[in-house]
Amino acid sequence: MPYNPRHHVPLPPRPRWPHLFFTLVSFRRRPILCYSPIRPALRSALIEVRQRRPFDIDAWVLMPDHLHCIWTLPTGDTDYSTRWALIKRLVSRSCAHEMDDGWRPSTSRVKHRDSIIWQRRFHEHMIRDERDFERHADYIHFNPVKHRHADSAAAWPFSTFHRYVREGIYPADWGGTTHAARVEWE
Repeated sequence: MPYNPRHHVPLPPRPRWPHLFFTLVSFRRRPILCYSPIRPALRSALIEVRQRRPFDIDAWVLMPDHLHCIWTLPTGDTDYSTRWALIKRLVSRSCAHEMDDGWRPSTSRVKHRDSIIWQRRFHEHMIRDERDFERHADYIHFNPVKHRHADSAAAWPFSTFHRYVREGIYPADWGGTTHAARVEWE
């Protein structure tokens, strides 16, 4: 059954807040994030940072030039910026030698210790309520289809879509390539 944004499966209640939606982009939108060594370095960085500064990953998609995710931070903790700085730094250090393709960062990027992997900033959005959570989770999981990297959400390996199917949140055929689904996110 193709995805119909008006007939999605509601997500289970989430008792903890805040939920935060993030978008991070690769530097100059280089399509490098889904490749080794970036992917394993990102996984390792997430594990390491979550051990030091806990948070839950509620939804995730890794695209070639960006990623989207929803996190839940511990009650009373709003320091997501430090978490992202640590993650980005760990990935950059781990992959710097692999990314040396002759390009050199500007003086400003060197001065600010910027990476050649990540853009400086990221976008964040505080999830307001359950409906906002559902919309953002749907957006995350449909993103590979929207960008034409996959014919369905199930066909994209770098997301939490498969976890949502296992947990009964989405049917396995959710997120196909219907025109209505594409229009919803554009």
